[in-house]
Amino acid sequence: MSEQTTRVETASADAAPPSPPAAKKSGIRRVLSGPVGRNLGLVIALLLIVLVGAITAGDTFTSINNVLTILRQASIIGVVSIGMTLVIISGGIDLSVGAVVGLASVVATLAAVQDFVDQTHWIFLVIVAIAVGVGAGLINGIVIAYGKVVAFMATLAMLVAARGLAEIIANRRTLVLEDRGFINFMNADIIGVDMLIWIFALVAVGGWLLLNRTTFGRRTVAIGGNREAARLAGIDVKRHIMWIYAISGLTAGIAAVMILGRTTAGTSTHGTLWELDAIAAVVVGGTLLAGGRGTITGTVFGVLIFQTLNNVFVQNNLSSSVQAVAKGVIIVVAVLLQQRFAKPTGRGD
Repeated sequence: MSEQTTRVETASADAAPPSPPAAKKSGIRRVLSGPVGRNLGLVIALLLIVLVGAITAGDTFTSINNVLTILRQASIIGVVSIGMTLVIISGGIDLSVGAVVGLASVVATLAAVQDFVDQTHWIFLVIVAIAVGVGAGLINGIVIAYGKVVAFMATLAMLVAARGLAEIIANRRTLVLEDRGFINFMNADIIGVDMLIWIFALVAVGGWLLLNRTTFGRRTVAIGGNREAARLAGIDVKRHIMWIYAISGLTAGIAAVMILGRTTAGTSTHGTLWELDAIAAVVVGGTLLAGGRGTITGTVFGVLIFQTLNNVFVQNNLSSSVQAVAKGVIIVVAVLLQQRFAKPTGRGD
């Protein structure tokens, strides 16, 4: 008996050492499956695209001017994507952001608005565009939260209505913006960086702080993770959802101001299909379509990945059809990775 006991104890002692490596391995996996790991994967993906661009297009791609071009192109859709991130984290969707951008750009360039701007200051134009965006977002939020209409259908209705209203107001024409003060400000640069890029950076920082450093952000994640549990915890879910869609409208209004500065014209066609581009960037950035988890940092990387990829295709004279196929593949891979690794709890940086 004593010999058998000794053998068992010896075997147990021999079996003990492997457990620390297992714990260490689980710790590494925990880190890689968390925000750090997800963002690291996005950084690697972006660097690989940059490497392909540098190899295929050479100095033209790696020049400072081209880098600024990519950031400039990413800035407007990036601002829209910040608002979309909060909506999707809360478990919703907003299909109307592109149409709201078009509507806000048209209203802000109406003759009556421009006449008032001539008599006062171009900041009034900015206020009008943002007010239109926030108003449309509030309507979405009220219909979804208090009218209990599914977000997909409510925002789809707003998409159609906003686009149609913009066409009616503009009489299917392009309205030219004439205020030189606004145009000069929006096309200025600070230390060599375009104003549009600075606006994108400010909105991204604001979105990050809102999501990660405020009660509003924590409640947004809680509602996306389990709406009923959030309600039982004392969160006014309906009011919160209303304000989330208002924020999405706010970012659409800011994007309208940016597109006006870039094109100097308001038209109902501004923002066409931007909702799809924003959703794609958000999903690739690691935000769960089911809600409950997402990162502003990931969304920024998602926007940069798509815009850098588009630039690589343009530099190599590849067709837009090839770009669309590549974008579709990236989206499918991102969703598959979410299904494989994602757990709808917690949030990232």
